[in-house]
Amino acid sequence: MSTNVLRTADGWWAVRDEYAVRIETKAVTTAELLADRAAVREAAASGESGTPVAGLVTLSPVTTPCRVVAQMVNYRSHAKDSGFTGDIPPTFFRKASGSVSGPHETIVRPAHVRFLDYEVELGLVMGAPLPVGTVVEERDLPSYVAGLVLTNDVSARDVQLTKTQFYESKSYPTFTPTGPCLALLEPEDFARLIDLRLRLNVNGVPRQDRTLADMIVRPAQALTLLARFQTLDPGDLLLTGTPGGTALKAPPKPVEKIAALLPPALKWKAFFNGQAKNPRYLRNGDLVTATIATPDGHIDLGEQQTAVADAT
Repeated sequence: MSTNVLRTADGWWAVRDEYAVRIETKAVTTAELLADRAAVREAAASGESGTPVAGLVTLSPVTTPCRVVAQMVNYRSHAKDSGFTGDIPPTFFRKASGSVSGPHETIVRPAHVRFLDYEVELGLVMGAPLPVGTVVEERDLPSYVAGLVLTNDVSARDVQLTKTQFYESKSYPTFTPTGPCLALLEPEDFARLIDLRLRLNVNGVPRQDRTLADMIVRPAQALTLLARFQTLDPGDLLLTGTPGGTALKAPPKPVEKIAALLPPALKWKAFFNGQAKNPRYLRNGDLVTATIATPDGHIDLGEQQTAVADAT
């Protein structure tokens, strides 16, 4: 069964129900912790009463610097929301690792960003090198992926769309809330990935709710495609896409056809004037809550709660 690990300012902890036991390790980075699985197992099997999890101030269990790679449009429901039809080519992009923040840190909206969006995503944490040219079959996943984390791929949509790129729009500080738990998997746990349910709400109102059955390119295939050109190392993070329900949605087809006739400046002005009426974008004072778990709790990545604030 998977073992949940937390990170605080003074070390690593193995979770047992409502309590956490300190892991006796010299590991500072996630990669170093993954190389000391014996210490994790020892803490998880310890008879110590532990410290209440509720009393710990948790940080991202993925330490930086590291590679942060993400998949674009990888859930059927999100593809539909985004106006895609037919086959969608698998696409990857990078995020700056400086965007990684803790599971309860505030998401800070830069002053120039008007349309701030959320994307709950399952993160794969690498446990072994993935050299260029590697082919990963489903049965091989335990050899490369050490564990899972809950992430939120926060996005500045006005930057993303007008500049037609992802790196800047998704890389501002606090734009990748990660954690609280790093779920270290045993080989038999990988068969349960399909049952994982991703949920996100804003101020208690449900926005996203899908299982991995909605995913287009699943982890083994994604790693194979990524390994055509990208090396990954232990501790690196792959975000595997978000389900439908984000604030941004494609305009109706008639509107899209009319907009295509406009000069670019007028097109974007008209589009964002319409988006300004959309109440689903994140605003100062909002609270974003996200979870990823199997229905029976066999794998549970914990609950992430992040407030939203404007940059001061």
